[in-house]
Amino acid sequence: MIDLGMVAKVRPCLLLTDYPADDELALITVLPHTTALRGNRWELAIPKPFLKPGAFHLQQVQSVSVSRLERRLGLLTTEEWNTVQNRLTDYLSIPRFLP
Repeated sequence: MIDLGMVAKVRPCLLLTDYPADDELALITVLPHTTALRGNRWELAIPKPFLKPGAFHLQQVQSVSVSRLERRLGLLTTEEWNTVQNRLTDYLSIPRFLP
């Protein structure tokens, strides 16, 4: 759970980056979860028992201060995390390079 400010409120978010090192800005990049679905291609539903029905919205990737982190709700499986990475790669138009 992350405090995204008064309008966005406290909501579940997927942490996309690790905690910053001491010489880095105290920011973490997150992907917010929403229950206000619009049915567009950038909504990624990952059903979890600790989340209300909804989706992570790939168009809302943002960086927030680590001081806004409130508590951990749970974890994604490796398969779910791979799905997030693939969808973000598509959304950000990052070329895929095969090893």
